[in-house]
Amino acid sequence: MIEQKTNMLVGKKALIMGVANDKSIAWGIARELKAHGAELAFTYLGDPILKRLKPLAEQVGSNILIDCDVSSEDSLDKAFTELKTHWGEFDMLVHAIAYSDKEELKGAYVDTTLDNFLNSMHISCYSFTSVMRRAKDMMPQGGSAITLSYYGAQKVMPFYNVMGVAKAALEASVRYLANDLGPTHGIRVNSISAGPMRTLAGAVIGGARDTYKHNVETAPLRRPVTLEELGGTAVYLLSDMAGAVTGENHFVDSGFNVVGMKKVES
Repeated sequence: MIEQKTNMLVGKKALIMGVANDKSIAWGIARELKAHGAELAFTYLGDPILKRLKPLAEQVGSNILIDCDVSSEDSLDKAFTELKTHWGEFDMLVHAIAYSDKEELKGAYVDTTLDNFLNSMHISCYSFTSVMRRAKDMMPQGGSAITLSYYGAQKVMPFYNVMGVAKAALEASVRYLANDLGPTHGIRVNSISAGPMRTLAGAVIGGARDTYKHNVETAPLRRPVTLEELGGTAVYLLSDMAGAVTGENHFVDSGFNVVGMKKVES
């Protein structure tokens, strides 16, 4: 079980989309939300993910596990219909879903195929909009949502290619969703841009070890980011502590994004 830190989120419900295993950023967020008292539900895609998710969900006392393919509108409809059988409404949403053909990430962006471009944009960007269209009417005034981005959305990063374009679109979506849902539903929408981590998603990117090493050696804090730190940032953005924060992209990368050039050590 997860050690209780505070009661700040007691009575709050959070839907977590995108936990793949215990190294996932989504799991780090889920764990911290639970540590502050939140009740959790999860979506997953397929039996292999479910097999890994079940024991994790048990750790946080959740038995709400819903199959959902975000690339299918029918699947999303069914998922939210099922969620309504458990909860009439919920307060927080975490979207941690992205995909691109790893073979195409190895080459040059200019060689991205149309099929992979469309699929990457659909799953990594549009799915957040599609999810929020369904979630907004289940979220009370003051609800909040976050998604995950990466610095490759703003600057060229090796082996990121079309995912950088998709994440750039995702960050723009955050701003437009914040503007749409703030006046009508009081919902805040933000993104977290995490530094490179040793996750299942990161492992499919070519040169991941070199990117990780470069970030650690260049970032002002000279160290990687932990799941607990990312989870803590999510707690802040999703809770009332960030009540006036919306439409933002919040970096959690040990400061890597502020450095233009690494200092040559004497």
